[in-house]
Amino acid sequence: MASVTVGNSEFDRDTAVTRSAPGVYDAHLSEGWTIINAVNGGYLLALMGRALGDALPHPDPLTVTAHYLTASVPGPAVVRTEVIRTGRTLSTGAATLVQYADDGSEVERMRVLATYGDLAALPDDVRTTAKPPAIPPYEHCLGTSPTPERRGGTPMAPDGRPAIPGSTAIAGRLDLRLDPATVGWAVGAPSGKGEMRGWFGLADGRDPDPLSLLLTVDALPPTAFELGLRGWVPTVELTCHVRHRPAPGPLRVAITTRNLAGGFLEEDAEVWDSEDRLVAQSRQLARTILVQ
Repeated sequence: MASVTVGNSEFDRDTAVTRSAPGVYDAHLSEGWTIINAVNGGYLLALMGRALGDALPHPDPLTVTAHYLTASVPGPAVVRTEVIRTGRTLSTGAATLVQYADDGSEVERMRVLATYGDLAALPDDVRTTAKPPAIPPYEHCLGTSPTPERRGGTPMAPDGRPAIPGSTAIAGRLDLRLDPATVGWAVGAPSGKGEMRGWFGLADGRDPDPLSLLLTVDALPPTAFELGLRGWVPTVELTCHVRHRPAPGPLRVAITTRNLAGGFLEEDAEVWDSEDRLVAQSRQLARTILVQ
């Protein structure tokens, strides 16, 4: 598919919001970004980030924290924003996402607190011990397909490469290629290491930007799969730090879990751009709901 520009892609259309009153935005949660029946948390974070970007005077999300209260479903939604503080270099706002039940009652889906700034105005000095994740070349990694063909019992992508089974609607919007070392779960042999790594992009070729990074940190399969768990892993809380405006090209994402206890686990994510810069970091707390 031919590349599209930022502002003219499926991601941009599906995260669009329309101001209906001061600080209030109408939105439509697209079924194209669902996992089973629930809307993906990273997609929701990006949609909320777009509304806050309109409400606040600074252009870029620097830190965004979301608490997911109930599972969002495809359909109409309303985002209500509040400007908490504005300054010369930073501004802070809050937002809530609500939908309406069949009886007309309001259901709150998530709450967000975010600080925005201007990534282009940050100083250029970098002092870090962080290193990009070691991931095999793109063509040696395993991709997903929303409707894989099965050849000899092995899921295959349309181009003949092995595909990860269990793909859902969101898989058709992503160009995701996972490190074979982190997909043992797909063939019944999880590593037990709690790691997930891969190349990430949008399927229509749209280049990454600060807003799409909010999606990126929550778009890979959960690390719980490599810990040998099967089931739903809904996000309880997610904080994303955007550190740099990403360069064009595919991103590399590495996610790790060190501790699963009491039915909850943490996921720490790093996102690196094509120029080997750490452009986003996140931590989320997720709940494990097992399938027997």
